[in-house]
Amino acid sequence: MSMVGTVAIIIGLSSLVFGLVLFWFSSFDLITLGVLVVAFNVGQWLLSPYLIGALYHTRELSQTENPQLHQVVEKLSEKSGIKKPKIMLAQIPIPNAFAYGSPVAGNRVAVTDGILKTLNPGEVEAVIGHELGHLKHRDVQAMMLVSLLPALFSFIAYSLMFSGMSGKQKNQGSNGAVLGIAFMGFSYVLTMFTLYLSRIREYYADRHSASVVEGGSQKLSTGLAKIVQASKNMQRSRRGKQNQTSFKALFITDPDLAQVDSAEISAMTYAGDEKLVQDILSKRLTTMDRVMEIFSTHPNIIKRLKALQELGQ
Repeated sequence: MSMVGTVAIIIGLSSLVFGLVLFWFSSFDLITLGVLVVAFNVGQWLLSPYLIGALYHTRELSQTENPQLHQVVEKLSEKSGIKKPKIMLAQIPIPNAFAYGSPVAGNRVAVTDGILKTLNPGEVEAVIGHELGHLKHRDVQAMMLVSLLPALFSFIAYSLMFSGMSGKQKNQGSNGAVLGIAFMGFSYVLTMFTLYLSRIREYYADRHSASVVEGGSQKLSTGLAKIVQASKNMQRSRRGKQNQTSFKALFITDPDLAQVDSAEISAMTYAGDEKLVQDILSKRLTTMDRVMEIFSTHPNIIKRLKALQELGQ
């Protein structure tokens, strides 16, 4: 996935904490605080690749370690019309991949140990095509902009409510609280639109993979199905290791939703890649599936595979 996960978590939480600390211990006005919050989070965005690298134990993958992967990234980058990004290896067992970067660190595509062991070379190529699609579409910058708005409105809402609670502006305390609640509601609505946009960007990245990889729609379909199935099987072993999914919205699939996404395939007996995809496609979306998708950065696996099948036709 793009940087929407980093933006949503870092901007959302740090804006609140940083803004409230400034508001509580300083005499800055609301506009000045808002500017400081924006500057603070832009700075974090610029440096976030280093945070992600530390969290997921990433290191640059040399040409000699995996020349085939380097050739794939170089070929697909040329087809995509973008500069070849750095190839990183995330040393975690979760089968996944993600694109990230900033003007300071440059663009990067990371693959995990788990995905290299789970997928065949063609499926890995399709996943790389998806991640390069995020870089080509500038999803990093797009999600940065749209995610700032709900974070700012949320900060303003809490500031207004805390100003009344702390005894500041006593004559307007009740009005500030009401206005704060209104801003919080608006922030929530904007967040829902941000999540919707994130899901749309996933479809666009899937489409890009299908366009630059030969047989990309089918390869990505089987790759996604196998990632979801493998992630589901790792749920128990990952308990207590939440740091491995702290920025889960970066990933090509959400590992913490694998239990939900794979509920439709839990009773299936694996009988080959093609059969696995067809079995998923044969299932119907439940009401719970649709509700869970609304609050997710990723499309439901069934809908996503159906869209890829249409591209393949």
